[in-house]
Amino acid sequence: MGITGENQKRTESILHKDQMKVLSIQQLVKTIGGKFNHDLLHDDGCVDNVSTDSRTIETGDCFFAIPGPTFDGHAFVKQALEKGAVCAIVREDYMIASKRVIRVPDTIGALGDLARWYRGCTGFKVVAITGSAGKTTTREIVYHVLNRQYRCHQADKSFNNAIGLPLTILWADENCEVAVVELGSNAPGEIAYLTDIARPDIAVVTNTLPAHLEGFGSLEAIVEEKSSIVSGLRPGGTFLINGDQSVLVKHCKHEGIRYSSFGCDKNCDIRAEEIVSEGDHGRLVIEGTVVSVPLCGRANLLNVLAAWAICRQFGLSLVEFASAVSTFQPVSMRLQVKRMDSIMLLNDCYNANPASMANAVECLETIAGKTHSRSVFICGTMAELGADSERLHEELGTLAAHHGVGLLLATGPFGSAVTRGFTEVRSDLTAEVFETTEMLCDNLQGFVQPDDIVLVKGSRSARLEKAVQRLEMLFGSVKQAGPPA
Repeated sequence: MGITGENQKRTESILHKDQMKVLSIQQLVKTIGGKFNHDLLHDDGCVDNVSTDSRTIETGDCFFAIPGPTFDGHAFVKQALEKGAVCAIVREDYMIASKRVIRVPDTIGALGDLARWYRGCTGFKVVAITGSAGKTTTREIVYHVLNRQYRCHQADKSFNNAIGLPLTILWADENCEVAVVELGSNAPGEIAYLTDIARPDIAVVTNTLPAHLEGFGSLEAIVEEKSSIVSGLRPGGTFLINGDQSVLVKHCKHEGIRYSSFGCDKNCDIRAEEIVSEGDHGRLVIEGTVVSVPLCGRANLLNVLAAWAICRQFGLSLVEFASAVSTFQPVSMRLQVKRMDSIMLLNDCYNANPASMANAVECLETIAGKTHSRSVFICGTMAELGADSERLHEELGTLAAHHGVGLLLATGPFGSAVTRGFTEVRSDLTAEVFETTEMLCDNLQGFVQPDDIVLVKGSRSARLEKAVQRLEMLFGSVKQAGPPA
């Protein structure tokens, strides 16, 4: 499996490790099929944990030297062993004067092999979530709800690739009852690989939207990729899909895939009614029960519905679910509402695609309409859209104009396309393009004003968290938005 620079950065700094089930060196060698020094095989040592970051190594850990475009873990093998690693997993041609190395053809593949074995010999249930958007928020909601009644485990951040997913599985405590994981993909075949490791008891597709088009080429290819999560489903497991996604439903029916559906469509098995977003909070009605949600935007209300479709599989009542959801806190950098001394900030700069952009802009309009404030859209590039990038960014600018954005500040390679679409509709309003995020940050004080409501959104490559930090410096202390009244 390959790994992109974006995905590698998600797993390069690991700050939290639960206690995995201890395994012997002999079992480790057997599981990953490595070549080793025979002195190591007869060692009585055991592996307490695994790590891909030499900075977090503790005595008893196994260090996996993972290669990537920005750094190569092999450069830190010596450091990891000196810090107390029991052994290091390295590629076959790596030379080092140590008896505590195990050589394999592919260290990422070996990590996956170990996680696959570990999953097979532990008794916890796995909930695996994939989709074009909403994976992390849905996972966090499910964890928040189930953790009240079960011993649950989830990964820090969005560890959902060929490195992050195995680490998530391996870090599950042997006493864990439920592990809630994400499966992400940038190209065909990745979900099938990850679901074979996770072997979920419950597999979920939150949605299938135009995202990562550069790697997939079409929505149909995305649907096929996301639905392949069912290939790893354990016998008797449950497959849940978004029933409002007609292309996804059609694909599953055509392929003879058994599923249960959630959504707003009358044919969905688990249905939401009266979905109302009030900007920084909202509500939906499920089976006659009103579920109040302290989250921003309609998309998050649908994430709550997906979470209910999962949690009901564990025997929870709607009353229990609604009570837990009412105390949920927004996930960092995902439509996270922050009230500063003189502006309101919508921090949604973790990632972006056309659908999530539309949801965020709609949310901005709703909040601005309630407060009669000027709406400001700080827009970064949507990455990995391939040949459609120019058109989709121009359409985003047009959408922003139709949703009443009063000021548009764009950055990145397609910033001009966004402002072009915007000014074609509202030539009377200000729309500025900045070549880099740094240049945008240096000019914020000349555009953003007290009482503005500011949406900051773009793909991770735009690094718009820098704009958030600059706004915090310019407009005072941050106050987390409270629960709905």
